[in-house]
Amino acid sequence: MAVPQQPVFYYDLGSPQCYVVGETIMSTLPVVPEWEPVLASQLGQQLSRDRDGVERLAAALGLQALRWPRSWPPDSAQAMLAATYAKKVGRGVAFSLAAFRQTFAGGRDIGDENTVLIAGAACEMHPVALTKGIGLRSTADALTTANERARAAGVTTLPAIQMGDRTYEGLEAMALAGAR
Repeated sequence: MAVPQQPVFYYDLGSPQCYVVGETIMSTLPVVPEWEPVLASQLGQQLSRDRDGVERLAAALGLQALRWPRSWPPDSAQAMLAATYAKKVGRGVAFSLAAFRQTFAGGRDIGDENTVLIAGAACEMHPVALTKGIGLRSTADALTTANERARAAGVTTLPAIQMGDRTYEGLEAMALAGAR
C-alpha cells in the first residue's frame, strides 16, 4: 500500500481565509500537511477584505468568532519572515497558529512587531532569537524560495493546498480543509 504524499499548505498570516484553513486542516486531511509560509503580495494577490464571508465560514466550522485588528489589511511581510524562521527551527506550525490566533481571535495587528513576538513566546521562541532570525539573509532567501515553489505549483490565490500534482486554491482549499 502506497503512503500518501504529504500535502503542502501555502498561507499568509495576514489572510483570514488562511486562518480558517489553518485552524481546520490538521484534523481534516488524511496526512499532516507541510505548512509553507508565502507572501500573498508576491503571488500578486491582495489580502481579502470580505469580512462577512469569512465570519460566516468560521461560524459554520465552529471556530471562535473573529475579532478584526483595527488596522486592516495588515503588512504581513515581517510576520512571514518570522514564520519562515520558525519553520527552520521546527516551530513553524506552532508559531503560525499562535500568530493567526493573535490576529483573528485576539484582534491584534500582525504587522506589529509585538504581535509577532507574542506569537513567538507562545511557542517558546525567545524574542531576541526570533528578532535575529527575522533579519537573517537565509530566512529571506527561504521565503523567496517558498514563493517560487508556490508559483511553480501554480498557486495564484491563498489559501492553497497542494496534494500531489493538484493544487486547490481559495474557496476550494477552504472546502477541502473544512470537510469533516
